[in-house]
Amino acid sequence: MTATHATTDLKDAEGPAGRTGPAKVAEPRPALSGRALRTAGFHLSAGLLSALWLLPIALVLVTSTRTFDDIAAHGVGSWPHSFTFDSFRQAWVDGGQQRALINSMLVTIPTVLLSLGLASMAAFALSRYDLPFRRVLLLLMLGGNLLPPQILLIPVSKLSEMLGIYDQLYALIGVQVGFGVGFYVFVLHGFMRAIPGEIQQAAVIDGANPWQIYWRIILPLARPALAALTALSFTWIFNDLLWAITVLRTDTQMPITASLIGLQGQYVSMWNVIAAGSVIAAAPTVAVFLRFQRYFVAGLNLGAVK
Repeated sequence: MTATHATTDLKDAEGPAGRTGPAKVAEPRPALSGRALRTAGFHLSAGLLSALWLLPIALVLVTSTRTFDDIAAHGVGSWPHSFTFDSFRQAWVDGGQQRALINSMLVTIPTVLLSLGLASMAAFALSRYDLPFRRVLLLLMLGGNLLPPQILLIPVSKLSEMLGIYDQLYALIGVQVGFGVGFYVFVLHGFMRAIPGEIQQAAVIDGANPWQIYWRIILPLARPALAALTALSFTWIFNDLLWAITVLRTDTQMPITASLIGLQGQYVSMWNVIAAGSVIAAAPTVAVFLRFQRYFVAGLNLGAVK
């Protein structure tokens, strides 16, 4: 009995590694650390802000699928009691959204391609070659974007009349290209200047001319910047209203943003049709954003950190 008790007491006195001493009691850990609380608070705040931002969009989507009788009887903000796509047909056919969307595409796609094509060539020359007054030219292009467009509305309108292109879609294309190239050159210049010069020197040693260097080397390396600018420029040009109502006059020439104003005048109290027209107008830009979303946010910083 004495030996057994002595052995038991010795085992109790030994620690987990066989060392003698009193056993340590683990202290209770806090359920959530301060960092975890801050992370949870950030996600909660971001979720609430996202829900608040998405609430008007959800209201427009729900309103576009309700009937006029339902909205008139219960109000715009009430719980829906009907579901129909007839409002989209009214906006698309009767409201002229089909023609307006085609006009917007006929303006936006050529403008984006032409603007980025010219801007990439200008940025290549200004960033890769030691041209005289290149810094002055770059500052002039950037300074042109600092002017408020409102002060140029009358001169642009008068100039388009003098050139005989007033109320034509290519007049709007020319205006959008002229006011967008400067910014695109500034962004692409910062990106292309960061490309190592050894790549261009190696191409010159291999016998490549400037056009081959631009098309086969610099342009593929600048693909992330071009993708980001494609998303940004498409959104800006497609959603533009100011220049459209400045150089265009006929309803059949108006893009979809200007057509929404006519749709609101045509269907004054039919909020379901107006909401359907807004959804149609927003669909192309949403599709482009989803396609280039990984470049979209990064494109906001292009040129600023290069």
